[in-house]
Amino acid sequence: MTAAAGRATRALPALFALLTAVHLGALLADATTVVHLTKPALMPALAAWALVRGGPWPLPAALVCGCGGDVLLQIGGETAFLAGMGCFAAGHLCYLALFTRTGRGVLLTRDGWPRTAPWVAAGYGAAWLGTVALLWPGLEADLRLPVAGYSLLLTVMALAALGAGPRTGLGGALFMLSDTLIAAALADWPRPPVPQFWIMATYVAAQWLLMAGATREAAPRPGPEPALVRT
Repeated sequence: MTAAAGRATRALPALFALLTAVHLGALLADATTVVHLTKPALMPALAAWALVRGGPWPLPAALVCGCGGDVLLQIGGETAFLAGMGCFAAGHLCYLALFTRTGRGVLLTRDGWPRTAPWVAAGYGAAWLGTVALLWPGLEADLRLPVAGYSLLLTVMALAALGAGPRTGLGGALFMLSDTLIAAALADWPRPPVPQFWIMATYVAAQWLLMAGATREAAPRPGPEPALVRT
């Protein structure tokens, strides 16, 4: 590793942590300008960190898609919301490509058996179906099918992430939670105080866990130590 790469490896985690802390603090303080300035910078910083950790191309691509979704959702309005959801859907497809490429996280083994326990897959499916059924009456008619389709893709990604390892599995679950909080706002469900704080806290944690878990799985495994030879 070069000196520049070593400095980047140390600086980028600090930058991402600083941006996250400032952004979440701004949400609590209702500092709208700071929120709008820091949100688009979160995922590019994480993507750069993924690159210096040796992450394969679908990983930074997924994070860049997340940046696009962040910006579009920040604009507001139904058109921007749907476009943002499309960006996040593209990111989930990148994650699926990543997990399939690494040979883990795929939903089925080569023998055709589920990668995760059937009851776990059934639980994820039930969570998706139950959430959509509960949200459906409160959603605008033109949002129902897009939200249902997007949430199905997210659920598949989260299930594949679970098969890739504990960190990515937790990241996928937190992504589901974050997006459920967004959908709850669309359906006018009761929400916790400062809901945007919880949406972003779970979202940033999800993306970090997916990045950290994926780069850890992609890292080359150390070979056996050479045998000591007495001379």
